[in-house]
Amino acid sequence: MNWEQLLSLKRQGDTSKRLRIEQDDTRLGFEVDYDRIIFSAAFRSLQDKTQVIPLSKTDFVHTRLTHSLEVSVVGRSLGRLVGKKIIEKYPHLKEAHGFHMNDFGAIVAAASLAHDIGNPPFGHSGEKAIGEYFSIGNGKKYQDKLSKKQWQDLIDFEGNANGFAVLTASRPGIEGGLRISYATLGAFMKYPKESLPKKPTKNIADKKYGFFQTDKKFFEEAAKDMGLIPNKTGDDIGFERHPLAYLVEAADDICYTIIDFEDGINLGLVSEDFALEYLIKLVKDSIDTSKYKTLTTKEDRISYLRALAIGSLINDAVKVFIDNEEAILNGKFPFALTDKSKYKAQMDDIISISVNNIYQSREVIEKEIVGYQIIQTLLDKFITAYDNKFNGNASNYDALILKLLPEKHHFEKADLYERLLHICHFVSLLTDGNALELFETINGKKKD
Repeated sequence: MNWEQLLSLKRQGDTSKRLRIEQDDTRLGFEVDYDRIIFSAAFRSLQDKTQVIPLSKTDFVHTRLTHSLEVSVVGRSLGRLVGKKIIEKYPHLKEAHGFHMNDFGAIVAAASLAHDIGNPPFGHSGEKAIGEYFSIGNGKKYQDKLSKKQWQDLIDFEGNANGFAVLTASRPGIEGGLRISYATLGAFMKYPKESLPKKPTKNIADKKYGFFQTDKKFFEEAAKDMGLIPNKTGDDIGFERHPLAYLVEAADDICYTIIDFEDGINLGLVSEDFALEYLIKLVKDSIDTSKYKTLTTKEDRISYLRALAIGSLINDAVKVFIDNEEAILNGKFPFALTDKSKYKAQMDDIISISVNNIYQSREVIEKEIVGYQIIQTLLDKFITAYDNKFNGNASNYDALILKLLPEKHHFEKADLYERLLHICHFVSLLTDGNALELFETINGKKKD
């Protein structure tokens, strides 16, 4: 792979190449990506989607929106620091093509901003709830009518693939979705493969999948345009990662490791003394002990250590990337950057505590159980009504249910797989609160 191709400003539907040297620096294409994402309805819905605690009313607990903004900030720093090194190593990128180190920051920031844009309500349990509706729920009846890959898309419903659809899928009058630049899409694509074969290797790029069968053609087109390296044979589609996808992943890893931990401390799920023991290991080389001793509140102490810890992890991730840049360009780096971090043991310890004390706390479990029931009920009611209407045997109840479907979801799909995916997409874009309200309406429990 080469950086000139990887930093493509091309957008879906373009018939000619966009050159960086001809760009208006006051309205750079990569920065336009950021703007389009942040003004999108799908991004706005993240303000009421779970990061750690579903349906939390506590003001300091992170939502998917605040998490995405923070990941974007960390991603911008990672991108700029890496970009500075890349421009120094390959000066022709600036001299001949006009690229700047901030371009890398803008690409990674935009992709990081969008990294959770396709995630369903109620956190990762939302993905599992959609998948299990088809694998063991009422949706299992559709299995024999779908191809193996179509079925796998549904039973392993994936927020990353759904996010790619949010960014790129067309609907009547809206061609190419948000029309994001290929470089930003490449950085967004952490898992550049289809749902089958499932985890064919231990390569980090094969851990999950990155697009639905409906988006396969464009995904392949964009990947080839950027010069991504194919790593599948026959009818299976898959590629090695875009190098900047490693930075998006690192930004996410850094934020959920440290900031979810911070939420757990502030909620009292992790004791401060216990937390300090682990955070100090990350910041021992940078902490100003005299400043730290002046901080009188738990919130201020934890905030100070969190900022230092994120800084340590950013600098380490940049070093790992630059040390392995040639292997990454050759598709020979099958790891996450944090897998090779000198702080890996400390990060693993923090994640282990978060799993035991936060992610598996009674409050989270109880609300995830409610989320399962909400999502599976909504899928069943809307899929049944939508499919019955297509087949010409919709009941009056089905017609009433479909009146609850937003106008932009009213167009018909002739293909069964596309109909099922269409409703999954609708449910996935609901906020936690919207999903709960719709569930209560359908069950006759909505309060005035």
